[in-house]
Amino acid sequence: MDRFLQGIADFSAWLWGIPLITMLLASGLYMTFKLGFFQFRYFGYIVGQTFGSIFKKPKGEGTVTPLQALTSALSSTIGAANIVGVPAAIMFGGPGAVFWMWVIALIGMALKFSESVLAVEYREINEKGEYVGGPMYYMTKGLGMKWLGVWFSFALMIELIPSIMVQGNSVANTVEASFNIPPLWTGIASAILVSIVVFGGIKRIGKVTEIFVPFMALFYVGGAFVILLMNVSAVPEFFMLIFSNAFSPAPVMGGFAGAAIVEVIRWGFARGLYSNESGLGTAPIAHAAATTDHPVRQGFWAVIGVVVDTLIVCTATAFVVLSSGVWMEEGAMENSSALTTLAFESYFGTFGGILVTIALIFFVFSTILVVIFYGAKQAEFLFGLKASYGIQVVYILAVILGAVGAAEVIWGFLDIMLAAILIPNLIAILLLSKKVKQLKTEFFTSDKYYKKDMKEKKAAKAR
Repeated sequence: MDRFLQGIADFSAWLWGIPLITMLLASGLYMTFKLGFFQFRYFGYIVGQTFGSIFKKPKGEGTVTPLQALTSALSSTIGAANIVGVPAAIMFGGPGAVFWMWVIALIGMALKFSESVLAVEYREINEKGEYVGGPMYYMTKGLGMKWLGVWFSFALMIELIPSIMVQGNSVANTVEASFNIPPLWTGIASAILVSIVVFGGIKRIGKVTEIFVPFMALFYVGGAFVILLMNVSAVPEFFMLIFSNAFSPAPVMGGFAGAAIVEVIRWGFARGLYSNESGLGTAPIAHAAATTDHPVRQGFWAVIGVVVDTLIVCTATAFVVLSSGVWMEEGAMENSSALTTLAFESYFGTFGGILVTIALIFFVFSTILVVIFYGAKQAEFLFGLKASYGIQVVYILAVILGAVGAAEVIWGFLDIMLAAILIPNLIAILLLSKKVKQLKTEFFTSDKYYKKDMKEKKAAKAR
């Protein structure tokens, strides 16, 4: 059995190395070129249409507001990867890995935009009168390949069971280490809280995440920003360290053992993709429910999701870890998962450790909330609305089982199952790339959307 599990782990490490990273990079670059580098050319406009319109009434039809759709999508991406994954990338790939994390985020924006645009274009209204969509719908309606939609849907629905168990285990271990509360009690309490929210559907999830996500992100990033103010002189050194190691092998320094250039790039890409989930097909399930007058306008919110998750939250973690120097101490390589806590403690003492613990609990809890919703939508697509309630019960039980350590045997399968979701979704995005381009062209050339927005902006300036 041990040999089998080791074989699974080795295959998983190989698969998520050069093969899948190359596939994601090539797909992201292809969509970036096909869409005319829109994420760079229109970045100011995208920010204005998202953050700049938070307090405006959304245009069009949908079940939740665009902000609620974004915060729901961010709930599943802002998680342990932002706190634990970044120091792991630094320890195994060196500081230069952070640069490649940024690169894959910028390229990944085109994939995240494409999948969210397609999710809105091919969405449907279910028996409850809610808008539903995602890869399984655009594979079925856009490509006429229901079998591919069924593959994606079934793989995601099953993958979320061990995924939720791992998240439940993460919360339970963190709470036990910090507050000495037995894992079983944490699991039961988490399951009850999750039940109250998820059985209220996307509207209740949207209302909770709309408050939850900005609060938890500001709480964590705010702590990092205070550190930045305390240590402004370290900012040039921070960027120099990252850029100087991005294109050359990372040298041996203190507790860091050094890394070849291939490892620097691999770790940056892998952690960046794990963090923002571009191309994975999960975020579009949340974006499909948004109130919008055009699929492209909601696609802009998906782009901003990558900005918040990777360019802001992951960079904040990287600055605290690198500026504190904890990554160069002896034994840092063996204890990479605790480096963010140690870095915050080096600045804030005991409070720093509590800040990271609370942030991690919030991040993981909100992830559980939204991935249960994602799984319920797969069951609804495959078997109908009633089945979605049944799978939600299974997921809630998985939180408790995970809390007491039942997921450890199947952790090795997680990455392989993620690949089973990612590959069909990338195939669908590439096959529907003409449709994405057509929708993007329509939005930017029609008098109803981009041109109208620009005229209104000029008129407002002239007043």
